[in-house]
Amino acid sequence: MKFSFFHLMPWTELEDAPTQYPVSNRDFDPVRAKELYDTYHGQMAYAEECGFDWVACNEHHFSPYGLNANCNLVGSAMAYRTKTAKIAMLGNLIPLLNPVRVAEEYAMIDCMSGGRLIAGFVRGIPHEYIAYNHDPNQSRDRLREAIQIIVKAWTETEPFGWEGEHYQFSSISIWPKPWQKPHPQMLMSASNEESAAFAGQYPTIIGMTLIADLKIAARTIDTFRESSRAHGHEITPDSVLTGHHTCIAETDEEAREHMREALKYFHKVLMRPQQDAQAIVVQGTRFFQDERLGQGFTKRLETLKARTLEDQIEAGSILCGSPETVVKQIKRINGELGNGRVNMTMKVGTMPDAVVRRGMELFRDRVLPELRNH
Repeated sequence: MKFSFFHLMPWTELEDAPTQYPVSNRDFDPVRAKELYDTYHGQMAYAEECGFDWVACNEHHFSPYGLNANCNLVGSAMAYRTKTAKIAMLGNLIPLLNPVRVAEEYAMIDCMSGGRLIAGFVRGIPHEYIAYNHDPNQSRDRLREAIQIIVKAWTETEPFGWEGEHYQFSSISIWPKPWQKPHPQMLMSASNEESAAFAGQYPTIIGMTLIADLKIAARTIDTFRESSRAHGHEITPDSVLTGHHTCIAETDEEAREHMREALKYFHKVLMRPQQDAQAIVVQGTRFFQDERLGQGFTKRLETLKARTLEDQIEAGSILCGSPETVVKQIKRINGELGNGRVNMTMKVGTMPDAVVRRGMELFRDRVLPELRNH
């Protein structure tokens, strides 16, 4: 199995839950932000020393949920702070961005890192479309067209023009081109069957950034497998990345105590404006082609918040406990889903940074040796 260290880069200093989205930045402190960036970048670089195969992050906007408005900036920093780990951008919110710019920046990271980029092609969550004033109803079509442009920009050896439904460019010829040939490994999010069917059209890894339920995840993976085969792509365990909030400590009791406290801030403070904004966007739009999926999206958020820690561990959302307990949890999830990659978010809410670092070391010393050849 292979493992990814994923960072949300949360703002940890709010005393009260925000009541609106976008969130007021009146309490933002740039001095504290620098301290957080220094700590978070250090954790990501240290992940390589702890045996993680990937260091990963994504982008979010207008909220203390995450301080990473452009994951490519972090990716470029990690290219020089790591030597062997893959730089996983999970990823750029493609429908909101200029696809030529994404192609260029991804190519830069790939060259700077010597071919270590994992290129995430992510549609994003509904409320991000408020931030960038884009119609969420166009998200799937924009993503499809943008992928075509980016791959062509990576692989075409002569200048070309593009006249599409959503994008028009008179001439494209990017410098640099990617290190990897024909292009970097792609990853697409697949939190539901609709997204999984779309991802199966491409030779890609799918990522479920936070599993809500193992049975739903299994159906999503089956849909991805069927779609992939229909489009001539055979998937392997390495094609599936599952995501989990994670706390590893010396004992189960210690890990659960830390996770409970961290989740209070995560759900009551960081997720509060996200949930309100997402409910507004999903209601009255066609962001999800199937209305049931739109309802399922908001229900998923409510369910994760309402569940006890024990329920979330049982559902596969959370890995939490001693190293031996976490090994058992990962093996159980792998047995049900057949995933070959695990994405761990260890900085959950206000999880103490000392606990994060110790958890990374316990992963290195007592979890990874039990699972590397599993």
